[in-house]
Amino acid sequence: MNDEPLPLEPAPILPTEPKESIEVIDTTKRERQPDVLVSVQGLDMVFDSKQVLFDVGFEVNRGEIFGFIGPNGAGKTTTIRILSTLLIPTRGDLWLDGVHVIEQPEIIRRRIGYMPDYVGVYPGLTVREYLEFFAGAYRLRGKQRDALLSDVIELTDLGKLVETEVQVLSKGMRQRLCLAQTLIHDPDLLILDEPASGLDPRARIEFRALLKELRRMGKTILLSSHILTELSPICDSVGIIEQGRLIRYGEVADILSQLRGDRVWYEVTLVTAQEGILSHLRSHPAIDEVKLDDSVLRFSYGGAEEDLHTVFAILAREKVSFTSVRREEGDLESIFMSLTQGEVS
Repeated sequence: MNDEPLPLEPAPILPTEPKESIEVIDTTKRERQPDVLVSVQGLDMVFDSKQVLFDVGFEVNRGEIFGFIGPNGAGKTTTIRILSTLLIPTRGDLWLDGVHVIEQPEIIRRRIGYMPDYVGVYPGLTVREYLEFFAGAYRLRGKQRDALLSDVIELTDLGKLVETEVQVLSKGMRQRLCLAQTLIHDPDLLILDEPASGLDPRARIEFRALLKELRRMGKTILLSSHILTELSPICDSVGIIEQGRLIRYGEVADILSQLRGDRVWYEVTLVTAQEGILSHLRSHPAIDEVKLDDSVLRFSYGGAEEDLHTVFAILAREKVSFTSVRREEGDLESIFMSLTQGEVS
């Protein structure tokens, strides 16, 4: 049982009119792009004469998980709150499926599910009552409401807890409940700000699997997180922001390719460290950098893969014994460390 005090959760962002009565007026005359769900262009934000966002722009494709990463204070949450219609930018444009976020916030609020970095729960309600409250707030009724409730409860694996009061849920189950609340109206875009913060390792793994399932179902997810090792296996593309400026965005594989070019690092675990091997490896025309840390040998190789055996021929010739070889594929951590300086605006 979790006995920590539970803050009251602010009311969700809800549309003010029934869905059928809202007429979409494309005031910006922007054409809908088949593969792009989210488009952000020229985003600036100034708070009390201090500029915190500078010309931020990126796109998120349909059905992908987009990782939005950066140091604390880089501008991630500000960007997310603008996209969620909670803030109006000083300058810039944002579209969701061709609908202008600033001009048509009522439409946007029906099509997004926003989960902030800290979500409280209303004490005294059961899991079912909590979800029914939000379903009612979205004016979901009858068979439609029952079907959606059943789907999100099954998806988030809350079936055995529907009669449990929300304040006694573990942190992991509370996050699942808040995700279920975010999904209750079947949004096109999920905006999740640090959803794995504070979760134990098992809960993180389970939450990651849940996000993969949502992607498989066709949901588009914009995900902000500091836990880069958790994002690496699931993100299709990323945006990296520092000091309010987007310094790189695109598919993870493309960014890695841009950073390392045609060179790949290999790691060889030696039986015994031998300093003398370094000069021999540096003489190889396809190797431009060699490092030895205790018994771990690392080298950067830029030759053809079918010629890699010539490197290991040098190790054999010099009678260097080793137990394993690993090709370093790269991940979000290596991208992040290569591109950022750790500074905040």
